[in-house]
Amino acid sequence: MWDSDSSPAHKKGGVAEWTEEETEELFRQYIKTRDPKLRDQLVMMHQNLVRFLAGKFANRGEPLEDLVQVGVIGLINAIDRFDPDRGTKFSTYATPTIVGEIRRHFRDKAWSLKVPRRLQELNLAANKVAEELSQKLGHPPTIQEIAAQIGATEEETLEAIELGNAYDTVSLDSKLVNEGDSAPLSLAEFVGDMDVSLQSIESYGDLKQAIDCLDAREKAIIYYRFFRDMSQTEVAKRLNISQMHVSRLQQKALKRLKELLSA
Repeated sequence: MWDSDSSPAHKKGGVAEWTEEETEELFRQYIKTRDPKLRDQLVMMHQNLVRFLAGKFANRGEPLEDLVQVGVIGLINAIDRFDPDRGTKFSTYATPTIVGEIRRHFRDKAWSLKVPRRLQELNLAANKVAEELSQKLGHPPTIQEIAAQIGATEEETLEAIELGNAYDTVSLDSKLVNEGDSAPLSLAEFVGDMDVSLQSIESYGDLKQAIDCLDAREKAIIYYRFFRDMSQTEVAKRLNISQMHVSRLQQKALKRLKELLSA
């Protein structure tokens, strides 16, 4: 069994440094023993990764330390599922899990309770301008038209409009009443269940192989959107195409990935 007191980690400036081979061996020992002490050691070894990813979500109304704690949950989940024999680096494997946990935190807890002051003001301005432009143009305005009127970027405008939905939350127990209904159904009865097929994705290596099957531009969009956390507008500028084209290619690529992963 791996002895943490005699571990091969090297120290530089008082901080333990591990080679890739040593890290893989520690993972193998943890897979065999499921020793909590080994998992704690793996968690400590990858704190910098969690803090780096959590920093990408700073200044969104949540304390950085809270986001780090949420990210650690994703890190632990990744550690429990990681298999070094698949040939994937742990940092590459763990990143989507950690980021997903942080995003889930915002979706489920933060956005419905807190909205940054600037986004509150942008939301009010965007709604007012949207109504005025609808009457003037005779049709709903585009994000670009609203952004130009309120003096914000398209990304900021879209985020403000989306986060505006966080002001009003609806209980899953709320009854949806239609005319003629004798027994109204609750909102919870319309919510879909977890896609069981998603549980069959055991490793990030499977996803990487599926992404390799995409064409060059689709692969680039998936990389920029989900691994670099770039907006569709930023991706459009990077690839010199329209934001709408990015959206269509992203949907096509995600559909193709779903087909490959469910095959």
